[in-house]
Amino acid sequence: MIKVLFVCLGNICRSPMAEAVFREKVQEAGLSERISIDSAATSTWEHGNPVHHGTVKRLAQEGISTEGMYSRTLDETDLDADYIIGMDESNMANIERFLAGSGTEAVVKPFLAFAGEERDILDPYYTGDFETTYQDVLAASTALLEHIQSEHFA
Repeated sequence: MIKVLFVCLGNICRSPMAEAVFREKVQEAGLSERISIDSAATSTWEHGNPVHHGTVKRLAQEGISTEGMYSRTLDETDLDADYIIGMDESNMANIERFLAGSGTEAVVKPFLAFAGEERDILDPYYTGDFETTYQDVLAASTALLEHIQSEHFA
């Protein structure tokens, strides 16, 4: 089982969007039994809160549900992930601090790096632009799935 963990600041906008979109892609590929998907926050600010209404609304347009998803913070159970994926430079720095000395062998990368882009997925909590975030997440999800398939299931 390949374990994928998406991480952002509060785990209410970007990382749950990535979790839901990637889960949809994995189901479409028939790999749900082979890839485990989760998301988490680097802060406790939104701990226990549901997914942001903007993310819920945008994903609903695609028929993608976030039902049962609530913000949680990175914890020791995440150290066994195969992929730990951050949404922006700040998230990546926080992930690196969290992982320091853990000995994890996880691939730790910014999400858009899988799509060959060296930029952040902007936080729609601040920008209000859930469409751009969705399009970035969709492109990165497609690229990540292709990567995992070629690395682990070829």
